[in-house]
Amino acid sequence: MDTGMVTECFRNKTILITGSTGFLGKLLLEKILRVQPDVKKIYLLVRAPDDASAEQRIICQVLGKDLFNTLREKHGLSGFQELIKEKIVSLAGDVGTRDFGLDSSRMEDLCEEIDIIIHGAATTSFYERYDVALATNALGAQYGCEFAKKCPNLKLLLHVSTAFVAGTQEGLLLEKALQIGEALRPGYHLDIDAELQLVEKVKTELTAAKSGSSDQYEKTTMKELGLKRASHFGWPNVYTFTKAMGEMLLEQKREDLPVVIIRPTMVTSTYQDPFPGWIEGARTIDALIVAYDEQAFPCFLGDLKDTMDAVPADMVVNATLVAGAVHWNEKGQVIYHVSLALQNPLSGYVFEDACWDYFSIHPRVLENGKPLQNRRPYLFKKLVYFRAYLTLMYKLPLEMLHAVSLLFRGLFSQYYQKHNRRYTFLMLLVKVYSPYAFFKGCFDDTNLTRLRKEVKTEGNDGSLFNFDPKSMDWHQYLLNIHVPAVLKYSRKKKGSV
Repeated sequence: MDTGMVTECFRNKTILITGSTGFLGKLLLEKILRVQPDVKKIYLLVRAPDDASAEQRIICQVLGKDLFNTLREKHGLSGFQELIKEKIVSLAGDVGTRDFGLDSSRMEDLCEEIDIIIHGAATTSFYERYDVALATNALGAQYGCEFAKKCPNLKLLLHVSTAFVAGTQEGLLLEKALQIGEALRPGYHLDIDAELQLVEKVKTELTAAKSGSSDQYEKTTMKELGLKRASHFGWPNVYTFTKAMGEMLLEQKREDLPVVIIRPTMVTSTYQDPFPGWIEGARTIDALIVAYDEQAFPCFLGDLKDTMDAVPADMVVNATLVAGAVHWNEKGQVIYHVSLALQNPLSGYVFEDACWDYFSIHPRVLENGKPLQNRRPYLFKKLVYFRAYLTLMYKLPLEMLHAVSLLFRGLFSQYYQKHNRRYTFLMLLVKVYSPYAFFKGCFDDTNLTRLRKEVKTEGNDGSLFNFDPKSMDWHQYLLNIHVPAVLKYSRKKKGSV
C-alpha cells in the first residue's frame, strides 16, 4: 500500500469525529482535510445545547487555531471557508449519553450516512471527577460502539485510547485487548456496573446533605472518589482507569465490528506535520519543562538512566490514519501501541541535556534584568527520601515563617505565599509524575512495526504519513522544536489569564 491508497480510503466518505476540540482530534481533522479534500462530509460531535452553539464552538475552539494555517494558505481564505462550509457539519451531542443524545430521527439519518467513526472524545485529567470520567471515558466507548452497530455502511471504528491503560505494570506490555472485569490488582474483580451504582449512591447522599454542603464539596468528593477507586483496582489515576474501562466495554460489545484501537504513549508537540512544534495543553513532561524554565524545582524524582516513552502528535495521527486504511472494513479488532521507546528510546539524560542546552542558549532574565542562573535539578531515586527532603528543607521553614508572619501582622505574608505556591506546585507535579517516574513497563510495538512496513515511503510524498521512530533525533527535536513550543504555549496561556 502506498500513501495514495491511504488517502483514497477517505475520498467521498462520511466521517463522524468525537473529541474534535481535543489536541489529537484537531490534528486528525486538519490532516484529513489536507490530504483528502474530496472527503464527502465530516460530522463533528461536540457538547453544546444546540447545533448553532456547536458550530460556534467549532469555529472558536477548532478551526480558528493556527493549526489550520497551512490549509488556509493552501486554499486561500475564501477557498478555506468554502471547504469548511461544504465539508464540516457541527453536531450538538454528548458522548456520555446513549445515541450521543441525538433524537431518533436525526440519529437514524446520520447512521445511514456514516462510513467511519473516529472516537477520540475523552477527559484526560488525572484528577477528573469520577462521575464525569466514567461517563466520558468508559460509557462513551460503549455508546460509541452501540452507535457504530446502527450504521449499516460502517467500514471502520477508530478508537483513540492510551498506552497507559496498562497502569504501571512492569515488563513487556502487549498490544492485546483488555477483558471485562480484569483489574490490575491481583485478586480483584472490576465490576463496572457496581462502580456506576457507587457513583450514583454517593451523589444521592451528597444531594440529601445539600443544605450542609456546596457544589465545590461535591466536586472534591467526586475527584477523591475517582482516585480512591483507581488505586483500589491498581491504576495510578482516574484517567487511565476509566480509559481502561472504556476498552473493556468496547471489547465486550463490539461483536464483528471493524475496530482499530490506537494507544499512544505520552504525546508531545508535532515533529513535522503540518508544521513543527504545534502543541496545545501541557503533558507530564511538559510540566517539567515549564518548571525548569521557572527554576521552580531544585530537586525531583526519577532516574536519568530510565526511558521516557513519548511520541510526537503528528506520528500518532499518521499511524492512526494508516491503520484505518490497512484495516478498512476488516471484521475484528486490532490494537496499536504508538510508542517509539523500543526503536528510538528517549532517556532522562537526553531530556535533561536538551533542556540544559536550550536554556543555556536562551538564558532567562528576571524582572530586575539579571539573568536567571541555569541549575540542574537533583534527582531522588526514592519517593520517601524526596518527601523527607522537601519537608525538612522547605515545608518546615515555610511554616515557621508563616507563624512569624502572623505574629508581626502579616509582615512576611507575600514572601510566604509566593514560596508556598512554589512548594504546592512542586508537590502537584510529584503527584502527577511520581507513578511514572520509575515506570518499568515497555510497550510492545509488533503491530506498529508491521503497520509501518505496509506503507511504502518511496517518492516525493514518502513523509506524508511518517511515523518512523528512527527518522527523528530526540535531542534536536527537544532543543529546536518541543521545548520552545511548550514555553511559547505556557507563556501565551499565562498572558491570557
